[in-house]
Amino acid sequence: MDGHANKEKGFLGWYFNSNLLARILIGLILGATTGIVLGVFPQAIKPFVDNAKFFGDLFIRMLKMIVIPVILFSLVAGAASIAPSRLGRVGVKIMAYYLFTSALAVTIGLVFANIFRPGEGLGIIGDAAVKGKAAEAPTLVQTLLNIVPTNPIESLAKGDVLPVIFFAVCFGIAISYVKDSKIKSIAKGAEALYDVCNAAAESMYKVVSGIMQYAPIGVFVLIATVFAQQGPKAIGPLLLVTIVVYLGLLVHLIAIYGGLLSVYRLGFIKFLKGANEAMVTAFVTRSSNGTLPITMRVSEEKLGIPRGISSFTLPLGATINMDGTAIYLGVCAMFIGFAIGQPLTINQQFTVVVTATLASIGTAGVPGAGAIMLLMVLESIGLKVEAGTAVASAYAMILGIDALLDMGRTCLNVSGDIAGTAIVAKTEKELNLALWN
Repeated sequence: MDGHANKEKGFLGWYFNSNLLARILIGLILGATTGIVLGVFPQAIKPFVDNAKFFGDLFIRMLKMIVIPVILFSLVAGAASIAPSRLGRVGVKIMAYYLFTSALAVTIGLVFANIFRPGEGLGIIGDAAVKGKAAEAPTLVQTLLNIVPTNPIESLAKGDVLPVIFFAVCFGIAISYVKDSKIKSIAKGAEALYDVCNAAAESMYKVVSGIMQYAPIGVFVLIATVFAQQGPKAIGPLLLVTIVVYLGLLVHLIAIYGGLLSVYRLGFIKFLKGANEAMVTAFVTRSSNGTLPITMRVSEEKLGIPRGISSFTLPLGATINMDGTAIYLGVCAMFIGFAIGQPLTINQQFTVVVTATLASIGTAGVPGAGAIMLLMVLESIGLKVEAGTAVASAYAMILGIDALLDMGRTCLNVSGDIAGTAIVAKTEKELNLALWN
């Protein structure tokens, strides 16, 4: 979504008022074309890389700048928004469903990535053959222990993603309980603290939106560099990533949602017919939040879900249920590992599952949020997206096709919200089964 639309005038008005997705795709195409042409003139590659490097590195540094603030504020606000009074049976059921299916989703993404191995043999290198070394793989027990920070401030300063996520979720839940305090002054302070965190999260989304205005330029430079070094052979891996992601999305929709609905004796075909309007809208808009009004309407009118349940579970799902994004994260993290010649270890893949599941709690339901989550996941497994590294080049390749992947993953996210809400309504005996027969 281009927040500058119909606002910018003057010399760059044509740029800011045009569609951001179109600009990024143009940057991808021009970058790939430029890189392939440069490949024909090997002597021109180094001068181009030396002169254009600043613009690509600038984009990577701006993205890294906002990772930790986005995690902290969005997760605190997301967790604090769940009122304790709603965390009864309905709350526990829907939270368990969302987290369980998210963990399954990222696992599906990793399984398909292990089978198809996208990016294998691509051999991306960074400046001076910098490859972005993976952190030494800790044991499984140590990985779990490392989630709990001994000093949250130190974790924030060092950019340790998992400890920051854990602290932010705990802090947010604590705020949600304190907001319900019987002592008015304390409750008022907690409400103000929530408002500050929520406003900070929204402010960070504005910063992200601003940085994405520069994305077409950054993508052009980074993709041109990759294609100049790799040539046309980079096209195949990107196509394979897209196919693997969509295959994972389809399997999750049919096997997980279809399977869970059948367990509760709800027809999968009926579900698709009732939810199709919301699914198509999500695919086109790439925004769970933007689709929410339609999601709530079709849930009530076509699937018989009472508003008393959907008004809680669907907005919550638009915030914390990111199954499509989880599949994307699993596949793309594996792609980057293969592309730089450092396939992810089992422990790293487990960390991807944990990070993606926990990070989904605070992911904004807006276009492109998954690309920011991918940065978090890569940081958590020791593949740091530093300017000039092979990891940054591989990340740029994913960013170039992110919008195409975003459409499918948003569609699945919304589908999962509706399926989970229908199941919870059925268990609460409040679902209008007449619309399912």
